[in-house]
Amino acid sequence: MTAGLYIAAAVAEIAGCFAVWAWWKLGAPALWLVPGLVALAAFAWFLALTPPAHAGRSYAAYGGVYIAASLLWLWLAEGQAPRLTDLAGAGLALTGAAVILWGARAV
Repeated sequence: MTAGLYIAAAVAEIAGCFAVWAWWKLGAPALWLVPGLVALAAFAWFLALTPPAHAGRSYAAYGGVYIAASLLWLWLAEGQAPRLTDLAGAGLALTGAAVILWGARAV
């Protein structure tokens, strides 16, 4: 369940941020901000549902998932394949996230 919450949070955050990006940088209509705000609120909700007892630990673990999801967005939505160094960095970040989550449960 934890992985699903982090993935849902990442999708919501990236969608919300992209809506603002599209409005600001690509000239999309201001109405793009409405679903963007809804997505960002969903992001906060999903992240608050994760199991760590302290927000900072949850945010730190989420960071690795966000990096990996951002690279998927780069590839699938923007058509730009991640470089090997991108994938290596995401792997390191996900490893760090796993250490944070498993360490939190061991305490």
